[in-house]
Amino acid sequence: MTVTKRIEAPFAFEGLDRVLHEKARLSVLTSLADHPKGLSFTELRDLCGLTEGNLSRHVQVLEEAGMVTVTKGFEGRRPLTTCQLTDQGRSRFSDYLDVLEQVLRSAKRVQHDRKKAKPREKFA
Repeated sequence: MTVTKRIEAPFAFEGLDRVLHEKARLSVLTSLADHPKGLSFTELRDLCGLTEGNLSRHVQVLEEAGMVTVTKGFEGRRPLTTCQLTDQGRSRFSDYLDVLEQVLRSAKRVQHDRKKAKPREKFA
């Protein structure tokens, strides 16, 4: 993004990655970021409060984006699917959080400036 574009549209927040900026995927990434060795599909489903089908679709989107790896195997005789954040996923998630912090700082500044401004007169 150029400096000119940033000045013209200071609230465009171009860095809000659309792959991440979705409630369910944000939940998946936050859960995986907190568990570097990964989580089983069942653990992830329970942490995120998603249905299996919904979680499966969101994990697929993240996997296609190179942010998550999915490993299928067995634990004893039972199938086990494990999801883990990739290095690229961890990096993109960190970049996303940096932009999100910028959004919050900007919103707080606008709110603070609005409180400091003189009250507007009401017209009858």
